[in-house]
Amino acid sequence: MPDHKSFWKNSRKAYRFLIVLCGVAFIAAILVFYIKGDKVDDNYEDVVEKDPNRIENGIHVRTGLIDAPGLTETVNNCTTCHSAKLVIQNRMSKARWQATIRWMQETQNLWDLGDQEDIIVNYLVTNYPPQKKGRRQSLSDVEWYTLK
Repeated sequence: MPDHKSFWKNSRKAYRFLIVLCGVAFIAAILVFYIKGDKVDDNYEDVVEKDPNRIENGIHVRTGLIDAPGLTETVNNCTTCHSAKLVIQNRMSKARWQATIRWMQETQNLWDLGDQEDIIVNYLVTNYPPQKKGRRQSLSDVEWYTLK
């Protein structure tokens, strides 16, 4: 029968072995997770566009802006700081766009647009003119349900 001290020594070795084994298994699991995460499924459509300036049905795919003269200037100057959706939803007059540009230059560090300012403002006023909507647009395509 082994004495008590030798059993304790062997138990420490066993615990050390188990701790090291768990550490190795944990590191292996992390590596498998990251390696497996890099593989692309054959059915997965890559989010990164091969052509970031692709136009489909008259719409710039990456931004959702209408393809028209001034699109490139608008994309290059406006979507650097914010989403094109912000531009699309803010339908303004020429004077209001110019005032907004001045405000962005004074408070948001927008650079001097130079000759491109007129091109951008004309693009926005032509393709996203102000709309009279009232307070808000009516809800549509809503499935209503009865509260009990």
